[in-house]
Amino acid sequence: MYLTFDDCIGLCDLSEEEVLAIAQHEHIPAMSAIELGSYLVHTPEGEQRIKKMIRDDIEDASACGDRLKALALKSIIRDYILKHPRCEARHRDALCASERRAPIP
Repeated sequence: MYLTFDDCIGLCDLSEEEVLAIAQHEHIPAMSAIELGSYLVHTPEGEQRIKKMIRDDIEDASACGDRLKALALKSIIRDYILKHPRCEARHRDALCASERRAPIP
């Protein structure tokens, strides 16, 4: 039995769009981007690195005047931050505060 591209996407905790953004940024095939993204997404530093990759791509698209691509990437980064709140300082601070307030069982 073989894993398909969609199977691998389902196992990596990233959306297809996020994986393709990593592939574009790193100039690597999508399957390699799945591996890299899967590794990175499981560490706080890696989550921030993925966010930076997408931000870099937004800046590149804007610099080239590709407003549609920049807009699509902004949507991708918004969804990414919502799914991975530890990569954004304001969300990370809120998570830490709620963890401190959680009662000890």
